[in-house]
Amino acid sequence: MSKLIINKNIQKSKINRNIYGHFSEHLGRCIYGGLYLDGRLNMPVVEALRKIKIPVLRWPGGCFADEYHWRDGVGAKESRKKMINTHWGGVTEDNSFGTHEFMDLCGKLGCEPYVNGNLGSGTVREMSEWVEYMTLDGLSPMSQLREENGRREPWRLKYFGVGNENWGCGGNMRAEYYADEYRRYQTYLRSYGENRLYKIACGPNSDDYRWTEILMSRAGKYMDALSLHYYTIPGSWDSKGSATRFTEAEYFETLKKALRMNELIENHARIMDHYDPEYRVDLIVDEWGTWYDVEPGTNPGFLYQQNTMRDALAAACTLNIFNRHSRRVAMANLAQTVNVLQAVILTEGDKLVLTPTYHVFDLYKAHHDATLIESYIETELIGGDKRVPDLHVSASIDENGTAHITIANLSPAESREIDCSVGYAPKSVTARVLSGAPDAYNDFNAPDTVAIKAFTGISSTTDGFRLTLPACCVMEIAVV
Repeated sequence: MSKLIINKNIQKSKINRNIYGHFSEHLGRCIYGGLYLDGRLNMPVVEALRKIKIPVLRWPGGCFADEYHWRDGVGAKESRKKMINTHWGGVTEDNSFGTHEFMDLCGKLGCEPYVNGNLGSGTVREMSEWVEYMTLDGLSPMSQLREENGRREPWRLKYFGVGNENWGCGGNMRAEYYADEYRRYQTYLRSYGENRLYKIACGPNSDDYRWTEILMSRAGKYMDALSLHYYTIPGSWDSKGSATRFTEAEYFETLKKALRMNELIENHARIMDHYDPEYRVDLIVDEWGTWYDVEPGTNPGFLYQQNTMRDALAAACTLNIFNRHSRRVAMANLAQTVNVLQAVILTEGDKLVLTPTYHVFDLYKAHHDATLIESYIETELIGGDKRVPDLHVSASIDENGTAHITIANLSPAESREIDCSVGYAPKSVTARVLSGAPDAYNDFNAPDTVAIKAFTGISSTTDGFRLTLPACCVMEIAVV
């Protein structure tokens, strides 16, 4: 039996709801055919995202951001300039989904917009005028253009990214060069009226600690946040592995690589602590998730993949890690929202399927803006030479005093008995669980193979409760 200890009295950092954010790039069928269908917002997708309380949405990329010119996506749709999406599939973009459509989407979702600007192939003026177009409440050429395009009132926009992956697809820049470019571009991103802009610098790829060192030392005082990108790839870049057909060794390799997020955050945060001991600059993991070979028969440039319980466990562990580092991590954006990589929703026309990862975000939504509390669990290493812990946990307390525990059992076949101590006899303990075989997934023929169910196998004790955690599962427990 594994011992789990939850201490409500040791309260730590606030878990920013934006840790549970998402990412929508002009890539494959994420926008067109996903969020945007037949020239209008795909409302069944919008409603599904509202149910998991999506807090923030990043757009338009990704690599696409640094070839996107915002003026091409405003005005009458029939006269918008077409372009080739050179990064993703070489398809023609008609720019029918642009600034107004994205802001309308965020309004319908009830979430914060996070806009990523074009530093790689754009200009300072272009980026500056985009911010002015969106946020200026006053008379100017950009506000007049916005009104001509059907919107008199400015939008509220807080989060703005100055370039994307500028060490790679965003210009193949050196850290020193990007630091100078960031300083120059951000100078002309104004906060108009009551709109306060929060400026996000392009941070490192995975374990490029030198990039973080250079950016923090040379541009740290000019930024509100630094981004980090890390993808969980069980194989190699050339052969990433199948999303649904994998061995037990590949299962554990995926989880081991997902758990590496903790190491990356700790090491980058250590550098940030040196230059920013007051924690003024946030760390934002605005691209993360599993990445496999595309589904057979689909466009390789569309990055369409299925989503199994293996992905649910990877997501659960990653979100637990973000919770535990919420003093520094203020936002994260799963890649990507619909039909791309570790999507929470898959669509075919007007039909949709909720993936196991979607259900993890449902189980974890009680952590939004809650306070991290002390949690400890006894674990054993499993997976042979992969050596991953069998259990993974985080916990928070909400404004009503209810403790919410999210726990994953990474064992593919064995249940785990848990004896949880909370220091008192609880008034009530309720739980929901997501479980299934590691390769179980939902598709359009069987959309509910993996779904959340109420869990009733809980017995109270004098200082907590006991339960048996099913194999390969994610559970949310509420304790009053």
